[in-house]
Amino acid sequence: MVRLTELTRYDDAQRHFAPEKLWALFDGDRAALNIAHECIDRHAAPGRMAVRIAHAKGRDEALSFAEIAALSSRFAHFLEARGIAKGDRVAFMLEPSLPFYVGLFGAMKRGAVAVPLFTLFGPDGLRLRVLDCTPRLLITTRDKAAIARDIPGLDVIVEDDLMAAIAAMPDRYEVATGADDLACFQYTSGTTRELPAAVKHTHRAIVVLMVAALYGSGIRPGDAFFCPSSPAWGHGLWHGTLAPLALGVTTGAYAGKFDPVRLLRALDEYGISNFAAAATHYRMMMNSGRAGDFGHCIEKLSFTGEPMDSATQEAVEAHFGVPVCSMYGTTEVGVILASYPGAPDFAHKPGSLGKPVPGAEVEVQRADGSRCEPGEVGEIKVRRRGAWFPTKDLGRIDMDGYFFHAGRADDVIISAGWTMSAVEIEDALLKHTDVREAAAIGVADEVRGQVVKAFVVSDRAGDEAFARELQDLVRARLSQHEYPRQVAFVAELPKTPAGKVNRKALRDREAKEA
Repeated sequence: MVRLTELTRYDDAQRHFAPEKLWALFDGDRAALNIAHECIDRHAAPGRMAVRIAHAKGRDEALSFAEIAALSSRFAHFLEARGIAKGDRVAFMLEPSLPFYVGLFGAMKRGAVAVPLFTLFGPDGLRLRVLDCTPRLLITTRDKAAIARDIPGLDVIVEDDLMAAIAAMPDRYEVATGADDLACFQYTSGTTRELPAAVKHTHRAIVVLMVAALYGSGIRPGDAFFCPSSPAWGHGLWHGTLAPLALGVTTGAYAGKFDPVRLLRALDEYGISNFAAAATHYRMMMNSGRAGDFGHCIEKLSFTGEPMDSATQEAVEAHFGVPVCSMYGTTEVGVILASYPGAPDFAHKPGSLGKPVPGAEVEVQRADGSRCEPGEVGEIKVRRRGAWFPTKDLGRIDMDGYFFHAGRADDVIISAGWTMSAVEIEDALLKHTDVREAAAIGVADEVRGQVVKAFVVSDRAGDEAFARELQDLVRARLSQHEYPRQVAFVAELPKTPAGKVNRKALRDREAKEA
């Protein structure tokens, strides 16, 4: 049976894919499977590098599979000695580091449920998640321990103390988990005041993840991979950490405050061939003005999390010389659309989400559940367990079967009967050379019901003349009615913890002021 990792062509993916072939990539099976074993222990031959970490302040850190395997086993013994049992939650509020990977994989070895938490959470954000998942233990840094210890009943250990505490523990641990045992709770990147439900992943999720790894990120043995997204969120943890490690591929991570120039240097010095990031990362690298100062070995590029504006996409592809490929999905349903990085026979369409991954049935549907015609905007849905599951994203397909994003369902702006996409308006605004960031929402209007209001971040002073330039630009690129009737110049845009523009925060702010 041909291994899926040996195939790179799009037509081969359609012809040879079968779910059972995903299982052939692993040691475990449906009865006995453990993510830590599959990602770390089975690759722990001497000299094999697992993770390279680019720290914001310039330090580089290299961690081997063998080192993580031994220390995570010690942590599993440590948890067992403390009475932490199978199914108990163990939380981590750490940047990518040796303690983070030791804790993550050690918890999974023990059969506990790993809960990664964003390091920039304040007291309210941390408290909400702790009260929701009730971890037996939280591991964090010394400076974050103070806010964590204010939460009653929470056992907190500082990372340095943990590493000292496990030093004498045995460096091998016998795993005993099944494919359907819980492995990880993943919180989506909503606001801290509106807690999204934790998505509960089993060890089986590592098998399903291979669809995204193979066709969304294009990971293959021999790649030098890098993902700067925080492992507190789905992209950084699953696609940036677990997916490459499960295939024995060295992955790169970024720790600390994001600096696009530091990232560009890491891509050059680490010899990265496969890079996966959020659209914001790419935009910041191109806007830094320093991309040309560094070399690169890039062969495959992918992005996810939010649409990439066309100006950034053009700049990225001109700099790296390869297509930047969309990978689309949600934390709840996984990746369902991809542009197949590295597939020589897949024709890339600028701005598209690509086509369905093998085995996925995806449609754009009207409100009544009927299928939309090519070019018609509706909601993107995926078939799961005999029913259509809504993604809450709008989209359309073209005559060739490529999918295109049209914004979140709640980002649609209806003005005087016209339906407009916030994403398309923002994309047009970002084509102005003086615009660094832009967001568009609908605000109440007595005559039209709603009008478009744009929020613009620029180094240029905001005035009426600049606003008219932006309005004329959008009119010219989209249509005479589809432009922001109101323009506000702001110092920054509200973001979700994962770095996406938070249009809901803008809508709530406008509603409150109204």
